[in-house]
Amino acid sequence: MTIIFAAMQYSLLILESTIDGWTVKEHLKQHNVNSIAIDHYNKNRVYCGTFDHGLWKTDDNGQTWEKTPLNITVSYIMSLSVSKVEKGGESGFGRLCVGTEPSFIFTSIDGGITWEKIDEFNNLPSSSTWSFPPRPDTHHVRWIEPDAKNENNIYAAIEAGALIKSIDGGKSWIDRVRDGPYDTHTLRTHKMAPGKLCSAAGDGYFESQDYGNSWKRLDNGLGEHTYLTSIAINSNDPQNKVVSAASNPWTAHSRDNPESFLYRCSANNEDNWELVTTGIPESKGTITSILESHPNKKDEFYCLNNQGIFSSRDAGFSWEKLEIPWSKENYIQHPWGLAIRG
Repeated sequence: MTIIFAAMQYSLLILESTIDGWTVKEHLKQHNVNSIAIDHYNKNRVYCGTFDHGLWKTDDNGQTWEKTPLNITVSYIMSLSVSKVEKGGESGFGRLCVGTEPSFIFTSIDGGITWEKIDEFNNLPSSSTWSFPPRPDTHHVRWIEPDAKNENNIYAAIEAGALIKSIDGGKSWIDRVRDGPYDTHTLRTHKMAPGKLCSAAGDGYFESQDYGNSWKRLDNGLGEHTYLTSIAINSNDPQNKVVSAASNPWTAHSRDNPESFLYRCSANNEDNWELVTTGIPESKGTITSILESHPNKKDEFYCLNNQGIFSSRDAGFSWEKLEIPWSKENYIQHPWGLAIRG
């Protein structure tokens, strides 16, 4: 059974696959939902972050939700992650990281009962330049990526201004490097490609082969669509990737006149992106998509946008819209988060 957690602007959609199709339930209505994370060590634990109503958790795959005791009254939750390789001691939970605005990281190793605040990275030399354009007097942790192979490595994307990393579990931090991405929106590591980092950024697509010590910008085939928001990587093929792209942030995120695109690349053509058109909605009218791969099914991807939820089972070549109810309100909502449980 596959379960999909889809964070729209004002609610969380939960889909379950059955022999008769998909069942859909809506939760956390009228909350500004923006991030989802599944605990890989605890079968039914899922976390949901909101911009203005704190952090929520479920232990029954989303049937019921409970607010956690994380007390961050002056901060807004912007990102979540749970380590796939670091178990939180005897608690039975993976290490949870919560990124906020202003830029702090809160971590928990006991399922969100107790917390540790990480803020030392705000003393990095580049921190004086960090600023989020829509709210220029602040910035936030847009993405947290625990390394898929090394529990000591944590990567954090500050929007906007830096991709930083820790090699000691968050105790100390290393500043952005020359030629690295400036405005990372999504960062991925892969269990089959140690050292490789893939960044979908507002300033293009970047890859590192050495844990972020050096970077290359690889935009061939994207043309003018180099404002990237999301990336997913085939769970069994680290060379097969799909990205969501636009020409600029206004067309990517606009509710009134959006325009966005999907591109893919594969082992046969890894250095060149190709436009995806089969089975996805028209670019005009589509707010930028959120992408995920199925955690244990090769070649299977999922895509969430304001037009619906789409799946691909052929490595991102072609897509099919899931047959689910899609309210008129969803067509004008921004998608923010997507998580898949296999």
